[in-house]
Order: sequence, then structure tokens, then C-alpha cells
Amino acid sequence: MIRILLADDEHLVREAIATLLGLEPDLEVVVQVGRGDEVAAAVERHGPDVLVLDIEMPGKDGIAVAESLPPGHAVVILTSFGRPGYLRRALAAGVRGFIPKDAPAAELANAIRKVHAGGRYLDPELAASAMMAAQNPLTERERDALALAAAGSSVGEIARAMHLTEGTVRNYLSSAMTKLGAGNRITAIRIAADMGWL
Repeated sequence: MIRILLADDEHLVREAIATLLGLEPDLEVVVQVGRGDEVAAAVERHGPDVLVLDIEMPGKDGIAVAESLPPGHAVVILTSFGRPGYLRRALAAGVRGFIPKDAPAAELANAIRKVHAGGRYLDPELAASAMMAAQNPLTERERDALALAAAGSSVGEIARAMHLTEGTVRNYLSSAMTKLGAGNRITAIRIAADMGWL
């Protein structure tokens, strides 16, 4: 029996997925959580074999959860967003499965089995989109500054959060805008978010 942790903030969606997976003879959802920041404690408490994580959750998104887990966890990401940057970040975080939320239940079940067996399952359409898309041109510092700006932080607040001078923060934001071909911060944030780079 493959024991599964299911994390999704949409209660009805989570319940539906759990019910469908429960119909499979070799799969059992042993714990469900609605926030990304609840996953680590649930993993420790229940020891699931495979984690199925929604990409967009309060507290911590699915990729951030995968990045924070010790190596070796079998993780499948469910997403409504086929952004190429998400797939690249997920793979870099050690995620072995990446599948759209609208995939048939049988496909998700097969992805869980494959990941549990040590393999990978990448939705072919999402993988093709990621291969065709441009690489993320932003440095980690530029991405952090842009992400803080997207959250509504001022230059001064970003500088304090990143332990930098305001001038350095302005340089990072300006560099990000130039790389993304954006005339202002808002456009740069939108472009980076659309590509899954934030």
C-alpha cells in the first residue's frame, strides 16, 4: 500500500482527489492538509510514502515545501498553472512528479506509483512548454527583490529584509526590469510571475 499525504487549500478539490485515489487498491491517503506550512509536521507525524502537493497554497507554496524537505521524499506537484518556471523550480527542488490538476484520476494514480518506485512523471504538455520557454534570466537576489516588491514592500523594506542598502536594492530591481524588458517594476513583476520565476 502506498501511503499518501495530500496538500491542497481547496477543501472540495482535496476531498475529491482523496476519494478518487482511495478507489485505487494500492493507494491510501493517510493525511490531508490545507496549508503548505502544515506539511512538515504532517510528514513527521504520518510518514507518508508520497507527498501530493498543490502548487498554490497559503503558508508555503508546493515548490517551497519541496525545497524545504530533506532529500529523498517522493513529491508530486499538482498545478493549475503550466508556467515553465514552476516546472524548472520543481525539478531543481527534487520533485519527481509534475501533473496538471485537470488530469484524469488514473493518470495521477499512475504518476504516484511511478514516483514511489523511484521514477519520474512529467506531464508531456507541461514538459514541452518548459523546454520551449526561455531560461530564467534573473539572479537569486533579483528574484528575491522582485518577490518582495510584488508583496508590496517598499525599497527601504526590501533593503532591510535583504540586509542591503537601498541603492543596491534599486540596482537589483533595475537590472531585473532590464533583463525582462519591462518599463517599470509592476510590468517586471507580472512578466516574472507569468513565467513562474517568482
